Amino acid sequence: MEKKINIAIDGYSGCGKSTLAKALAEALDYIYIDSGAMYRAVTFHMIKRKINKENIADLEEALEEIDLNFKRVGNSNHLYLNGEYLENELRTMEVNGAVSFFSTISQVRTKLVDIQKSLAERKGFVMDGRDIGTVVLTNAELKLFLTCDLETRVMRRKKELDDKNILATFESVRENFLERDYIDSTRADSPLIRASDAILIDNSTLTQEALLSYCLELVADKLKVY
Repeated sequence: MEKKINIAIDGYSGCGKSTLAKALAEALDYIYIDSGAMYRAVTFHMIKRKINKENIADLEEALEEIDLNFKRVGNSNHLYLNGEYLENELRTMEVNGAVSFFSTISQVRTKLVDIQKSLAERKGFVMDGRDIGTVVLTNAELKLFLTCDLETRVMRRKKELDDKNILATFESVRENFLERDYIDSTRADSPLIRASDAILIDNSTLTQEALLSYCLELVADKLKVY
């Protein structure tokens, strides 16, 4: 049987975690679990249901309604919320502005961490987020922590939104990143921190190809050990 490992990728928003995770999964024929999309899906559901995050009873009831599932369609992963495929709905500025707030709620994190751990019980998974190496996949054989300078992150996200015809100013994207960085790194439940055994990678100037090549070398080194 071919040896496989689990790969955890953490870092701030817009550092290229999802792009790297998807590329690694495709190159290795692994399953990609987009934890950020899962939190966005929950946020989308809460916004759609008009749930106030301060109303814990309503929030817990809405969480019980949620069923999340990933399906491989062609060469890409599709996330389904209660049987509905979500794509551009997850990247609106309304979801961008609320996802970090809902992500701080313990009930939300507990539910999604349980789902993520269950999905990754077998080997051969790539997962990216903010607490993957420290909370979700603590035993992952390879842990990566991506950083990137703020202006590069803003330019990349602005282009992503423009390509999807989602209107946003450069400054609004920048402010959104600053706010999310603060919330993610200071929240009481599972704050964004680098795991002690995570490899730090600055993705400010690397091309996607160079980053993928380097990480595939890291995977090959780990497979020699495991």
